[in-house]
Amino acid sequence: MDLGLKGKVALVAAASRGLGRAVAEELAAEGASLILCARNAEALNATRDQIALHTGAAVVAVPADVTVPQDIAQVVSVGREQFGHIDILVNNAGGPPAGKFESLSREQWETATRLTLYSAIELTRLVLPDMKEQRWGRILNITSIAVKQPVENLILSNTLRAGVTGFARTLANEVAADGITVNNILPGYTRTERVEELAGMMAEKEGISPADFTARWESEIPMKRLGEPREFAALAAFLVSERAGYITGTSIQVDGGWIRSLL
Repeated sequence: MDLGLKGKVALVAAASRGLGRAVAEELAAEGASLILCARNAEALNATRDQIALHTGAAVVAVPADVTVPQDIAQVVSVGREQFGHIDILVNNAGGPPAGKFESLSREQWETATRLTLYSAIELTRLVLPDMKEQRWGRILNITSIAVKQPVENLILSNTLRAGVTGFARTLANEVAADGITVNNILPGYTRTERVEELAGMMAEKEGISPADFTARWESEIPMKRLGEPREFAALAAFLVSERAGYITGTSIQVDGGWIRSLL
């Protein structure tokens, strides 16, 4: 299937590892040019070089902290200077820390809000004019299964990713007539560095091995395994493609069946 991504320009946030990197690799393989950002410049540049080498795509890397508005503005500015326009935005950020409500400070709530909610809003605000002018655009937010079924001990993520969902669903209606789609993709337990770190932290609290804790997650998933980043990235590439032009305002999980609800 030709997704119609050749010649498109995609900005992918938090792209140096995990799901962000997997999505960037998939888009490059489909012919898109890339603007990548992440905080760790060394890891980001390595990702840029590897994607360019393996796919032949034009890739620009801009080190940035998406909690800082000036950094976000720099990413968009460099992308426009390099490619002239931005067609696709993949909003993504590392997950906020785990913890129950009474264990989290006001400062932690403020930091998590800037990371998870405001970053998506600010990136969208800056790229939307390009999309409206060309009457074509794709905005995809990487959220979490937590927006449909809250995950224990992740109150920050449960709260703020739900906020991203509300923002996206409302924006989808506002820009649909401009040829712009806005969707959310919800990763379940996927074999990424973030999930491995979370398993290690939770396992240490319970005095068990990370493998035993991961096995507990797997037992809750009908497919009895964690997902692979490339499986997630395949759906992401479709949702930002030409072929998905009539899909907007949706939240689709990639979770091996973990969410039990009908909708």
